[in-house]
Amino acid sequence: MRTHLSHFSPERGWEQLPSSPLPPDLVLLFGGREVLQRGEALDTLAACLPRERFFGCSTAGEIDEATVSDGTVVATSIWLDKSRLVFASVSIDRDGGGSAEVAGRELAKRLAVEGLRHVFVLSDGTRVNGTQLVEGLTAALPPHVSLSGGLSGDGEAMRETVVCHAGELTSGLVTGIGFAGEIRVGTGSMGGWDAFGPIRKVTRASGNVLFELDGEPALTLYKRYLGEHAATLPAGALRFPLKLVTAENVPVVRTILGVDEATQSMTFAGELREGSDVQLMRANFDRLVAAGEHAAEASLSPVGRPEFAILVSCVGRRLVLKQRAEEEVEAVRAVLGQGVSTTGFYSYGELAPSTSGARCQLHNQTMTVTTFAE
Repeated sequence: MRTHLSHFSPERGWEQLPSSPLPPDLVLLFGGREVLQRGEALDTLAACLPRERFFGCSTAGEIDEATVSDGTVVATSIWLDKSRLVFASVSIDRDGGGSAEVAGRELAKRLAVEGLRHVFVLSDGTRVNGTQLVEGLTAALPPHVSLSGGLSGDGEAMRETVVCHAGELTSGLVTGIGFAGEIRVGTGSMGGWDAFGPIRKVTRASGNVLFELDGEPALTLYKRYLGEHAATLPAGALRFPLKLVTAENVPVVRTILGVDEATQSMTFAGELREGSDVQLMRANFDRLVAAGEHAAEASLSPVGRPEFAILVSCVGRRLVLKQRAEEEVEAVRAVLGQGVSTTGFYSYGELAPSTSGARCQLHNQTMTVTTFAE
């Protein structure tokens, strides 16, 4: 495996473009929505690299080695030696009939090839129920195929996200990159948030829309806890996610995507089923950074020494860490070791198993690391 990272900014254009005579097997793109949609970055890149190999998504921040930036595009060209790739995409509306679970099952079917080892998924981040998407994928993928990925971002705006499949930018899309053959893949995902306040019961919810906690309108309760941060909703709630205990008794974190003042409801990136126990959470700076280290360590066991890593962290972590955001990236890189190329993005949701060998789940507010080696 060989990789090459290139960086685009509106002020300076593309820097460090690859010069290999052989076209890469994959060009992985992460960038700000507006700069991607303007077209200059992708059109210029397509002059020297095959556009049909472009896959990626919009972000809430781009990760380029140890640097975190906004309003740029990071392109990672990847050449494989012993493995091969398969690509597929589904539209939530056209292929899933509006159901993320149906779309997930269909995507898994389209990626079904001999020797499939891992699927990396990039999904629309505002129109897709991430929990249902993961359920559809895991139900249809063979048990030995691991799964990771993330929901695309739109900075703090949370208005629209786009996914890039074969060089085309589309909303409402899910794309899957399947790795087959002699490839080793590891994943790790950790949060680092502290729970506080009473444990509350979800008394009314529908899918990923939360209406009531302990019989009280959810948004009313949330505003009471947020205090001055309530004026910045929905972005302000990213600093105070919910800890949810699943039916499998596994704690996961859920982050907010939107609010509805009329119904006093809140829309989350994943489902909150009625009867579930939830608890508010807040940031612990040192634990957030340490979580990156633990996620990287967990990703190493199936891989040994990695050659490449994709980092997917949450927009909520970015808002809390601010200037310290690069610290969690540096913590991951320190664990992975010298010479491991790293790229990634800040997301609206992260897809990975909670522990090695476990079933993939949708996470929020985590740092998720996927490592690769041939």
